[in-house]
Amino acid sequence: MLYALLDWLNQHYAPPGFGAFDFITTRTALAAVTSLIISLIIGKKIIHWLQKLQLKEVIRDDIGLDSHLSKANTPTMGGVIIILATLIPALLWMNMNSIYTWMIIFVMFVLGIVGFIDDYIKVVKKDKSGLHGWFKVGGQVFVGLVLGAALYFWPAFDDFNTLSTVPFLKDVNIDYAFMGEEYGWLIYIPLVIFIITAVSNSANLTDGLDGLLSGTSAIAGVILGIFAYVSGRVDFSNFLDIIYLPGSGELTIFAASLVGACLGFLWYNSHPASVFMGDTGSLAIGGAMGALALMIHKELLLPIICGIFMVETLSVIIQTSYFKYTKRKYGEGRRVFLMTPIHHHYEKKGWAESKIVVRFWIIAILLGILSLLTLKLR
Repeated sequence: MLYALLDWLNQHYAPPGFGAFDFITTRTALAAVTSLIISLIIGKKIIHWLQKLQLKEVIRDDIGLDSHLSKANTPTMGGVIIILATLIPALLWMNMNSIYTWMIIFVMFVLGIVGFIDDYIKVVKKDKSGLHGWFKVGGQVFVGLVLGAALYFWPAFDDFNTLSTVPFLKDVNIDYAFMGEEYGWLIYIPLVIFIITAVSNSANLTDGLDGLLSGTSAIAGVILGIFAYVSGRVDFSNFLDIIYLPGSGELTIFAASLVGACLGFLWYNSHPASVFMGDTGSLAIGGAMGALALMIHKELLLPIICGIFMVETLSVIIQTSYFKYTKRKYGEGRRVFLMTPIHHHYEKKGWAESKIVVRFWIIAILLGILSLLTLKLR
């Protein structure tokens, strides 16, 4: 919105320096700064508001982690801070005539609402089970369905809607429409639904320690922003031999907004946390990450870019599957990990919470570097 005003002023009056706002790099920097300022300023006010309303984290007393009992009075639903600090700069600095802008805003906003309802039921209605699983999945499926349909049927995407870059292989793109263009949507749209659901849920599982999800999300956001920028430039995409996506550079601005919001939230969420994001933030962040990767056709890199999310999810799947298998075979369930998601395993081993979080951040940085190296290591 602000970009549209500045662009109009530049076209009609050409004030000195206003031409700089045409550059994505300028608006990316402004979006990052704006989101950081918003999250820091409104973050404190929202935390006080949550405390006033007694919206406190529901801590289960049967999980066997005594250190978490002290977090019971910490306000939750702080994901509202991240959503506002991401969407406001995005609306201010992104090109509102771009389909990319509306798709990514739609994904984050709707999944933020789904998470908010879940938190509301847990915190206000005092129902620890939260939103029924089928309703939560239904919201994720709806978002994936709308996004998948837009990415497949929008005319501007016709030349590359079902293509995706294969990491580590040169001049190789996978085409989901291998059964023919008329049936391509039968594979592509369910794939989008699966990715949105999987990444948003895995982000939700990762949000278990102070600063873990906000820190790793900021790192992943930087990587996705870089991919969006090079994909939206014909010179860089040709040099790097990746799919050229006209207009996708606008997603760099959103990624910068998300990074700034996560870093600002981390100011309050670092150990010991003054606020938790709740499902309001984790579902919105995870959905945005999945949508960003899909829109820049780098979804095959998600297991690396969001590697921490994936490991957290796999630990739960492995633990649950092995427990059921051993219970069926031996009559008694056995465990691979002391507790899942895997960050709780290390807590059970006696690691300090801050040590686990920082080490996971380091791993996330290394995975991010590996993701960028796939641009050349092919």
